[in-house]
Amino acid sequence: MDWANYGDFSAYRSEGRRITKQLEDFRVLFAAVAWRSGITSDDLLSALGSAFSGRLSWVDNGQSRGLSYCTGQYYPTEFRAACCAVLASALWAYWRADVPDEVECKGQYMHNKAAKEFGRGIARRWFL
Repeated sequence: MDWANYGDFSAYRSEGRRITKQLEDFRVLFAAVAWRSGITSDDLLSALGSAFSGRLSWVDNGQSRGLSYCTGQYYPTEFRAACCAVLASALWAYWRADVPDEVECKGQYMHNKAAKEFGRGIARRWFL
């Protein structure tokens, strides 16, 4: 983060706390995806295309391959959020198959499932 992009120390520190929380969220979500053998690389590629406006993508051009991120406004504050959104999207899709047919509000069901597994904070930030 560049200090010049913030008006005062309070704003700079607030942003720092937010992206630090996103790193903690990423680690939790990454672990949750990693141990689920039912979430495949194709599922992650699908989540890359739909989450966070598709700005995080997989590039394989023959010479190099890896994640590529198209910055919206400010890379340091966006990249972790994009990663969390992709992982949450993959988990959402994975869980969706197991939602009972009699559930009326599937979105609320999924949010509650995330809250049970990860806590209310992560559920509120990534599973709305």
